[in-house]
Amino acid sequence: MRFEIPFTGHKNITALHQNTIEITTEPKLTINGDCIVGINASCGCDGLPEKLKKEIRDPSSKIKFSIIVDNQSFTVNGHGSKDLKLSHPHDIVLRKSKFVCPRTIAIGCDKASSAIPKKMIHVLQDPQTKGTFVIEVT
Repeated sequence: MRFEIPFTGHKNITALHQNTIEITTEPKLTINGDCIVGINASCGCDGLPEKLKKEIRDPSSKIKFSIIVDNQSFTVNGHGSKDLKLSHPHDIVLRKSKFVCPRTIAIGCDKASSAIPKKMIHVLQDPQTKGTFVIEVT
């Protein structure tokens, strides 16, 4: 299953976090949000389709996430878990660790925001930038 979430950039995107990547529906971002790569997302975890949530909660699921901006793409691979709540109204967080909270969509991810190429971060720092967060479950 494939699901796409549009989002926008923001001048305070730094993508320096070593363990997570996040997108949010919130319209503002402070410099403290160093894992956030997009704002004004069309949904948080709770807005995901129920069929997708079921697939994500399957511990055998492999999940590929792509951040697409202009002609650039960045891919992260992670895993599902039966413990995922997928209930946060604003945030979607990918984690390298196995920590689970209502914002977590995947655990054991192979990359964090700090791995995103600086060229892409520069584009994401423009508030006019439109991006797409793609979720693919296999």
